[in-house]
Amino acid sequence: MANIPAILERLWSTSGFYLLTSDWRQLLMIAIACFLLYLGLVKKYEPLLLVGIAFGMLLTNLPGSNMYHPEMWDAYITGTMSIGDILHEGGLLDIMYIGVKIGLYPSLIFLGVGAMTDFGPLLANPKSLLLGAAAQFGIFAAFMLAIVIGFPANVAASIGIIGGADGPTAIWLTSKLAPDYLAPIAIAAYSYMALIPMIQPPIMKALTTKEERETVMEQLRPVSQGQKILFPIIVTIFCCLLLPSVAPLLGMLMLGNLLKESGVTNRLSDTAQNGLMNTVTIFLSVSVGATAKYDRFLNIRTLAIIGLGLLAFMFATVGGLLIGKLMYKLSGGKINPLIGSAGVSAVPMAARVSQMEGQKANPSNFLLMHAMGPNVAGVIGSAVAAGLLLALFG
Repeated sequence: MANIPAILERLWSTSGFYLLTSDWRQLLMIAIACFLLYLGLVKKYEPLLLVGIAFGMLLTNLPGSNMYHPEMWDAYITGTMSIGDILHEGGLLDIMYIGVKIGLYPSLIFLGVGAMTDFGPLLANPKSLLLGAAAQFGIFAAFMLAIVIGFPANVAASIGIIGGADGPTAIWLTSKLAPDYLAPIAIAAYSYMALIPMIQPPIMKALTTKEERETVMEQLRPVSQGQKILFPIIVTIFCCLLLPSVAPLLGMLMLGNLLKESGVTNRLSDTAQNGLMNTVTIFLSVSVGATAKYDRFLNIRTLAIIGLGLLAFMFATVGGLLIGKLMYKLSGGKINPLIGSAGVSAVPMAARVSQMEGQKANPSNFLLMHAMGPNVAGVIGSAVAAGLLLALFG
C-alpha cells in the first residue's frame, strides 16, 4: 500500500503554495500584477495592453509554473543557447517571447497602426511635422538624464524612448538594446500613455497664455487620394535610405497605411486593423509581462526608470509646446500652440487632449484635426528616433 503521508508531503513540497515561502518577492510581484489588472480592468488604463502585460507578469511569478526562463535568454545573448534550443527546452512564454526578441510583434503592431492612421492632416499642414519632431525632445532629454545618473548608454536609450509615447517602439528598441529592462520600460510607457489626460493639461496651461489657447485655426485644405498614396511610398524610401535601422518599424507602418489608402486592398487593410492587430497584441502584451520576474524587476533601477519615464513624457510635451509657441509668433497668431503637445505619438489621445484644452479656453475652438497632424508626425518621429538610437548603441 502506498505511503499516504509521504505522497501528501511530496504534493505539498512541490506545490506553488509551498514554493511561495522561498522568497517574499514572489508574493509582492503577484500583488503588483493584480494591481495592474485592477488599473486595466476597472480604471481602463490602456486595457488592451495593460491587462495582457499584468497577466503575463502574474503567470511568470507563480512559482513552479516554469513558463518563462530568463536564464535561457541570458544564454542566448552570450551565444551558448540558440532559438532552436529555447523552442525545445523553454516554456510557453519563452516561445511567445521569441516574437518580441526578433522584433516581429512590434513591427506587426505598426502594420495595424498604419492601416488605422490618416496622414491627411499632416499632408494638409506639413509644418506640423516640426511639432512632431520637437516632441521627440523628451526622448533625448531623458536619455541624457539617465546617462547622468549612471545608466549605460544602451539602457539610457531604451529609457529615453518612453518619451516618444509609443509602446511598440519602446518594446522594439528595448528588446534589442536592454532586454533585462523590458518589463519596467513597457509598463512605464503604457501607464504614462494612459495618464496623458492627467500629465499634459497642467503643463499646457503653465506654458501657454489664455490668448494663445483661445486661438482658432483655419480649416485644413483637402488632400487628394493620390497624395495619400504617394506619401507612404516616399517616406519609406527616404527614411529607410537615410536610416536603414528604422526599416522594420517605419516600413510596416507605411505598408499598413498604403493598404488603407490605396482603395484596392480593403480586405488586407481590414485584417491588419482587426484580426492581425488583436492577435499580435495578445502575444506581445503577455510575453512582455513575462519578463517581469521578481528577482529582476524588484530593484531601485525599476523605480528610476519609472521616474525617468514620467520626465520623458513631460519634456516631450514641453518641447512640442515651445515650438508651438514659436510658430504662433511667426504666423502672427494663426497657429494655436496647444497642438504642439500632440507631437507625442499617442494617437489619438494626445490630439484629443489638445482639443479639450482648446475648447475650455474657447468653446468654438475645434483643434482635433489640426492636432492630428503633429500626432501622426510623432509616430514617424518616434520610430526615426528609435532607429537612430539603435544605430548608435545597438
